[in-house]
Amino acid sequence: MSELFTLPVLLGILYSGIRLATPYLYAAIGEALSQRAGVLNLGVEGIMLMGAYAAFFVAWRTENLWLGLGAAALVGAAMGLMMAYISVTLRAVQGISGIGLHLFGLGLSTLLFKTTMGGVQSISGFKPIRIPILADIPLIGEQMFNHSILVYLAFLLVPVAHWVLNGTTLGLKIRAVGQNPAAADSLGVSVMKIRYLMVSVGGMFAGIAGASLSIALINLFQENMTNGQGFIAVALVYFGGWKPWGVLGGALLFSFVQALQLWIQVKDINIPSDIAVMMPYLLTILALTFAVRRSDQPAALTKPFERGEA
Repeated sequence: MSELFTLPVLLGILYSGIRLATPYLYAAIGEALSQRAGVLNLGVEGIMLMGAYAAFFVAWRTENLWLGLGAAALVGAAMGLMMAYISVTLRAVQGISGIGLHLFGLGLSTLLFKTTMGGVQSISGFKPIRIPILADIPLIGEQMFNHSILVYLAFLLVPVAHWVLNGTTLGLKIRAVGQNPAAADSLGVSVMKIRYLMVSVGGMFAGIAGASLSIALINLFQENMTNGQGFIAVALVYFGGWKPWGVLGGALLFSFVQALQLWIQVKDINIPSDIAVMMPYLLTILALTFAVRRSDQPAALTKPFERGEA
């Protein structure tokens, strides 16, 4: 066990933890925006899978990573629109609709993978970009400032999302719709438009989260490659109290635990591998048990709205 506390391993955990936080950040920030508008989307996992497939397939066939990223964003936004139509227009039960969307994404991504690729392929994904001066900081510089563009954009998304929610008119409308849609409607805010927009944006970020796996972190696509990360992203929204900075803290916590379990396996520490793999999921359960602050939850979350209702 003492092997885990050597400087090279600790620096390795730091580097891996920052990278592994990337898909969590994209998916969880997108889901936070959706939930702040009152819509719970449990289909994040399925959207991530479709985004991962779309990004990899397009990049593989065109040899253009940016086209692959754009394809993932479009597919994610389209699936977000699908979720918005079901939950906002048809007013279906959001939890059940989200599970259905997840199963749809899981099944379709598997089918497309088998019919278009036949087997696991690999590509050369986004390369690390070393930031001068910052990367020269002793000990931690290389670990924190030598990552791909998608890693940097994921962390930049946090302050941007915070500013949108708390410093713009759009953010005020989002919070109003998620807290009291009837009052927002009476002031001329279109509840349907805001919810459609946020669920679609959330879907787009979930698609990009999948792309960050297939063309930046792992550089391949395989069946069910997200392995529950979409559901962890939903849990992170609750863990972070529906706030972008809280989501960041949760994402880093989860990614460092994930990095730790990977290093436990690499170093062949005398801990059963199954227990090591379970660590991030056990943390998910503990997070939902102890860290949820119900007072912060949008009052209208999961509640359909129709004009004229109180």
